[in-house]
Amino acid sequence: MKDLTKCQQVERSIRKKFRGGLWNPFVGGVKRYKLIEPGDRVAVCVSGGKDSMLTAKLMQDLCRHSKFPFEIVFIVMDPGYSSVNRQKVIDNAALLEIPITVFDSGIFEVVSNAGGSPCYLCARMRRGSLYAKAKELGCNKIALGHHFSDVVETTLMGMLYGAQFQTMMPKLRSKNFPGMELIRPMYCVHEDDILSWVRYNNLDFVQ
Repeated sequence: MKDLTKCQQVERSIRKKFRGGLWNPFVGGVKRYKLIEPGDRVAVCVSGGKDSMLTAKLMQDLCRHSKFPFEIVFIVMDPGYSSVNRQKVIDNAALLEIPITVFDSGIFEVVSNAGGSPCYLCARMRRGSLYAKAKELGCNKIALGHHFSDVVETTLMGMLYGAQFQTMMPKLRSKNFPGMELIRPMYCVHEDDILSWVRYNNLDFVQ
């Protein structure tokens, strides 16, 4: 282990120590919901947090060892991060050997002046910016880092506060970007396992 780079240690931990909690449910979800098909070009969306960074590593490893050809690119949308957080995303991507493409959107500034429901507006604008960039890069899918715990929380929030049953789907076709699809490769991964992986590797991501 001492002769391995930090990136190699992280990748090894995914394949070995956390195989049951991370790798197996990740691959199982991809296969069960048919999230990736031959010839796909997937934009993996990296926000800089633990979930998206792990998604990037899992997708990177899957692409390397897949039995069928598909492509991935890693995109980072900067909605208006502080210089410290932006640099942290860049540094972590370099540490984990994730070749990211960073682009600015200025969403935070727009939302701060909009009033109304800023969280809803921010989410819609983020999604639109990611779809547009992915399409520009020739992708037909975007991959987000939502995990099983997010799915459960969204379902409960809808039931308790909205009196309706709604949840995150493992994949979703875009209504505004024809031919584009959103996928959630970590749909079957639990957050506790993600946190254990972060602590084990002594990683520090954007909160």
